[in-house]
Amino acid sequence: MSVMRSAAYVAGQTARVGWFTGQYVATRVLANAQARRAATSAPTPLGDRLRAFRQGRRVRRALTQGMLKLFAQDLAAVQSGSYRLPRDLTPNPADAVRRAVAYFQDLPAVMGRRGSDEEGLIEGLQAGAADATSYPDYYLQAFHHQTGGWLTEGSAKLYDQQVEVLFTGAAAAMRRRGLGPVVQRLRALETASGDNRPSLLDVGCGTGEFLAEIRDNAADAELIGLDLSPAYLAHADGRHTKAGINWLEANAETIPLPDGSVDVVTSVYLFHELPRPVRARVLSEMVRVLRPGGLLVLVDSLQAGDTPALDPALRGFPKSFHEPYYVDWLEQNAPRMFEDAGLALRREELAWLSKVFVADKPR
Repeated sequence: MSVMRSAAYVAGQTARVGWFTGQYVATRVLANAQARRAATSAPTPLGDRLRAFRQGRRVRRALTQGMLKLFAQDLAAVQSGSYRLPRDLTPNPADAVRRAVAYFQDLPAVMGRRGSDEEGLIEGLQAGAADATSYPDYYLQAFHHQTGGWLTEGSAKLYDQQVEVLFTGAAAAMRRRGLGPVVQRLRALETASGDNRPSLLDVGCGTGEFLAEIRDNAADAELIGLDLSPAYLAHADGRHTKAGINWLEANAETIPLPDGSVDVVTSVYLFHELPRPVRARVLSEMVRVLRPGGLLVLVDSLQAGDTPALDPALRGFPKSFHEPYYVDWLEQNAPRMFEDAGLALRREELAWLSKVFVADKPR
C-alpha cells in the first residue's frame, strides 16, 4: 500500500508541478515583454547584470533544493499515514483547464496594475460593490494587484489558481506542512472525548482549501472557517458544500466566539498581510478563543534569515506583488510575538517558501 501511495504521489505531484510551471513560465514571458515595452531607463551596466545573474543562480539553486525537500516531507507524511493522499493530486482535467483559461483572461488586467503602482481602494469598492466603511483600511488595499481585491466573486474564483501558478504547483504542499500536527491533535481528541466533537477554527480561511484538507483527515471534528470577505466565504461554501464546515463572516480582530471555546486554531498566509499592531490583536483573539492546553498552528511566509540564499527573492516580492506589510513580517521576531500573546512556541519548521509555527496555550 505504501508503494502504491508513493507512486500515486510522485505521478500526481510531477504532473501538477509541470502544469503550473508551464503557466508560470508563460506569465513571466508576458510580464517581461510588457516590461521591455515600458522601459525608459538606460541599459543596466554589465557588472550589475553579472552580479544579478550570480545572485539569481544562488536563488534558483535554493528554490530547487527547497522544493524537493518540501515534496519529500509531504510524501513522508502520506506514507506514514499522518494524512491521506491529497485530492489535489488527482484534479478534474476540465476544471483545471477552465481555471487556467480564466487566469490568463484576467492576467492582462493584473499586469496593467502592476505597472501603475496602484495603492488605495480596490476597484470593486470604488464601483460601489461594497460599503468601504464596513472594512478596516488595511483590508481595502489592492493586494497582489488582483481584480476586485478580497471582496468580489471573480477574485475568489481566481485566487487559488493565481497562488498555485505563483508557486509552480507547490502552494498546497506548503500549506499541508501545518496539516500534520492539526490532524494528530484532532484524532487524539476524537479518541479521548467520546461523544464530544473536537472543534477547530481557521482564521482567514479564504476559499476554504485548508479546511477541506482537515475534513478529509478528521471526519468528526467541528470545523469553523472565519473570513472577512462574504465573496470568499460564498465561494468556499459552494466549493466545499458537502464538507460540513461552518462559515463565519467576521473580523479576526474581534472573533465572535466565547473564551476558551475551541480546541485548535489555525491560520494560513494571513499574518504577512496584516500591519504589526493588527497581527498582535488577531493573535490575542486566537488565544482568547482557544481552550487551555489547546493547539495553535500558523503557516506563513519565510522570514529574513531563515534561508539566507532566498532573502533577495523575499525582499523583492512585495514590489512585484503589492504586499504592503510583507517587509515588516520579514523582520518581525515571531517567537517574541507568540511569547507576548501568552503562547508556548513548541516548534518552527521551514517549508520551502513558508514557515510553520506550532504553539500551545498553557493550561
